[in-house]
Amino acid sequence: MDKKKIWKIVSNVIFAGLIVLLILPSGRAWVQQGLMKIGLFKPKLEVPPTQTSEVEVAPSSNYAGIAFSDDKGEVVNIPDLKGKVVFLNFWATWCPPCKAEMPSIQVLKDKFKGNDQVAFLIVEIEGEKEKARDFMRQGDMDLPVYYPESQIPSEWLGGAIPTTVILDKTGKIAAQHEGMADYSRAEVSDFITELIHQ
Repeated sequence: MDKKKIWKIVSNVIFAGLIVLLILPSGRAWVQQGLMKIGLFKPKLEVPPTQTSEVEVAPSSNYAGIAFSDDKGEVVNIPDLKGKVVFLNFWATWCPPCKAEMPSIQVLKDKFKGNDQVAFLIVEIEGEKEKARDFMRQGDMDLPVYYPESQIPSEWLGGAIPTTVILDKTGKIAAQHEGMADYSRAEVSDFITELIHQ
């Protein structure tokens, strides 16, 4: 067989393999995680431009009335977290980019293990408790999954998921990022550490 035919066969096999990887959900997540690791999905660690809110909650109120519950039904009110840096990630179990970034959030959470000045709320917006538990179990992750108990402020979640919001210790938005990102990066943990010391 000549080299051109061999090259054509090999390139067709590689192309077919890539198509299969992108079609299968687990393959897509693997590709997305690989792209995050090479630095293509860096989170923006900046305060978003001022937006109008559909929820009648002024930032100075520290989001009174905004609450989330965990699997046990325990409710966390956002104003009760004042004095802590709060990492909020909004996701859904059907969202491949949401799932792809979860291992990086687990790495970030592990960096702050035992630090009671940081709170992680991984908010599954659809209320799919069983699917969320299964996903965390399959990924061997112990991220604290919560579900909305109130309307989510539009300045936190504008409609795109995944979306991540980091609140400073006063309850104000310190950073917001829409879309998939690699939160295991050193600049993210450094950013949170800086907020802790403010």
